[in-house]
Amino acid sequence: MGQKALRHGRLARTARGPFVANAPILEMRGITKRFPGVVALSDVSMKVIRGEIHAICGENGAGKSTLMKVLSGVYPFGTYEGDIIFEGDEVRFSNTKQSETAGIAIIHQELALIPELSITENLFLGNEITRFGRIDWVASQRRARELLDLVGLKEDPDTLIKTLGVGKQQLVEIAKALHKDVKLLILDEPTAALNETESQHLLDLILGFKKSGMTSIMISHKLNEIERVADSITIIRDGKTVETLDVAAGGVDEDRIIRGMVGRSLESRFPERTPNIGETFFEVRDWTVRHPVDPDRLVCKNESFFVRRGEVVGFAGLMGAGRTELAMSVFGRSYGTYLSGEIHKDGRRLKVANVSDAIRHGIGYVSEDRKTLGLNLLDTIKRATVSAGLDKISKGGVVNDLLEYKVAEEYREVLRTKAPSVDEGVSKLSGGNQQKVVLAKWMFTDPDLLILDEPTRGIDVGAKYEIYSIINQLAAQGKGIVLISSELPELLGMSDRIYTIFEGQITNVLPADEANPESLMVSMTSTRKTGPAA
Repeated sequence: MGQKALRHGRLARTARGPFVANAPILEMRGITKRFPGVVALSDVSMKVIRGEIHAICGENGAGKSTLMKVLSGVYPFGTYEGDIIFEGDEVRFSNTKQSETAGIAIIHQELALIPELSITENLFLGNEITRFGRIDWVASQRRARELLDLVGLKEDPDTLIKTLGVGKQQLVEIAKALHKDVKLLILDEPTAALNETESQHLLDLILGFKKSGMTSIMISHKLNEIERVADSITIIRDGKTVETLDVAAGGVDEDRIIRGMVGRSLESRFPERTPNIGETFFEVRDWTVRHPVDPDRLVCKNESFFVRRGEVVGFAGLMGAGRTELAMSVFGRSYGTYLSGEIHKDGRRLKVANVSDAIRHGIGYVSEDRKTLGLNLLDTIKRATVSAGLDKISKGGVVNDLLEYKVAEEYREVLRTKAPSVDEGVSKLSGGNQQKVVLAKWMFTDPDLLILDEPTRGIDVGAKYEIYSIINQLAAQGKGIVLISSELPELLGMSDRIYTIFEGQITNVLPADEANPESLMVSMTSTRKTGPAA
């Protein structure tokens, strides 16, 4: 395929001279993409040099993913304006199959694997290895092992995808792309759902690909990772190209990238807040929960914690430590099998046997998985906003449409959600704006305790700052906030106290001003209690 490109949807042979150092493998010129009522991309241009790692940065809704969908054929030729030049030839992809044939592979933020199939079956789905018209399973497994070795994944190829963690599934996606003789690998938020160790491995893998001559485009909101691996950075703001930074030339750091993304400097990553903490109003005592599938495994082991009014309480732990399991089980026993424990609010023991009970008692939960658990992607912004509090806008079981619209519009304005109207489908919003809709949904229920599980995962620094400001406003109103995050700087910058969890046990609690990454990490990796967990 090195001497071919797709022109007008067909393979066309090209004449090419000798390899030229620093020659572009890709140029996108004047790309404009419109949706009804929205110009997502306006005259965007970028150039990617062969063999480099090229980062694309921008706020949520800036157009980064849209640009890559144009490149990969998700949005086919004819639905956008502008030209795409790949390996010296203009290409006009009608679908992703054509872009893959040309050597372009995209790994989306939402992984496209089938949980019930094995690694081998997922690797070759649509590109099966056949012999005499039938799938050659022996050859398929041999090739699968080769691909898994390339990405450093030591798993049996017969392993079902549903048994793998997100980090390993990400590696399967990359192995799948490598099978297609990829020349340009596009990774959209590849580390958003990974812990630090998994992220490090993935970044090392991308750097290894670079040494072998592969070109990569990486979209990420983790600016420290971008600064570490990228050779050049194209910044997009409001659907337009702002600039391309040459990292090797120097002077490129996180603050410089942020300035390009948001059009101004952020003096602080976290908004100023003067805590006004009241009395303890919410307590969980000796909470024990069993795993939903494995009856011998406890995901919560006699855990106890409390929250005071106006307080932001952080929960730190490595992936798999049991933070989400604790939060979901407290929120109406949404996870696992309840064995024992009590929930008290304002000095009274609560019966919280289901989600309806939790909402009625003033508990809200923003899930870490906004697309699966946080939203119904078939809903409009209007419907999603009121979905957890329909009784507040209904009478006699009938929803007041005018009130529904008014409420949704108010939250859209307060949270500055980017959308043409509240009648827009939530599936069309960027990740950061979807997160704002989830926040609006639970703010509308007016909870006394709001549990936020990874509320800023996969969103940009500007949107993060806005969400941090909302958290502070809720705390100032006397709400109790539980903040679960994998980013220790976020916990240290936002919390008043921080609990640590390891293997389903609370191991420590520290005032945020006495904590640091090192002390938290000690308590996140040991069952030994280094302080009073109360």
